[in-house]
Amino acid sequence: MIEKIIKESKDGVLIDIDVHAGAKKNEITGINEWRKRLAIKIKAPATEGKANKEIIKFFKEIFKKDVEIVAGKLNPQKTILIKEIKKDEVIEILKKHL
Repeated sequence: MIEKIIKESKDGVLIDIDVHAGAKKNEITGINEWRKRLAIKIKAPATEGKANKEIIKFFKEIFKKDVEIVAGKLNPQKTILIKEIKKDEVIEILKKHL
């Protein structure tokens, strides 16, 4: 299932995520099979871009690469771009966090 939420692009790898803001801690909670997205929890509230900033920081720490939200900036369903990385590397890293 993890392969279905990840797509390669010319700039890196795109990951579809489903965000629950205002959580107790930042974490990957699994895969939302219904939405076909990586489910994550973020401590920051979903106001004034705070959750988006926390999402970028969280994924930068995991992948050690630049991260950008490319779709869904005002929505809990987002697509992030992990720059300069291959799909196989992303899958390997995510499996360690699931």
